[in-house]
Amino acid sequence: MARARIQDGEGDQAVTAAVAGDADRSVTATAVRYLLQVFAERYPGGAVEVRVPPYGAVQCIEGLQHTRGTPPNVVEMAPAVWLQVATGRRGWSDAVAAGAVQASGSRADLSGRLPVWRSRVAR
Repeated sequence: MARARIQDGEGDQAVTAAVAGDADRSVTATAVRYLLQVFAERYPGGAVEVRVPPYGAVQCIEGLQHTRGTPPNVVEMAPAVWLQVATGRRGWSDAVAAGAVQASGSRADLSGRLPVWRSRVAR
């Protein structure tokens, strides 16, 4: 069953609190899920799976879609790292070079697609 869409106001508040370090586990979960939701809406598709355990995962980016098992293009990172790269507080290349992101597959480079939140607020 699909998770209910997080409304922009609620998501923006959660992200603001999470990046400021003023969030409990529930608010952090909402922030992570909201940023995953924004990313998947901006880059729809099923060629890449972005995982941020334990809070969520989305399939995104156009291309060949997988239907079973582990997809060929997987990106995984901790919640704190996702919050940093999705909001522009840390560069994608820096996070990958530091080993904070596990990315496999030819389409797993998200550098041209991040950040998603800062540009969303600027709209």
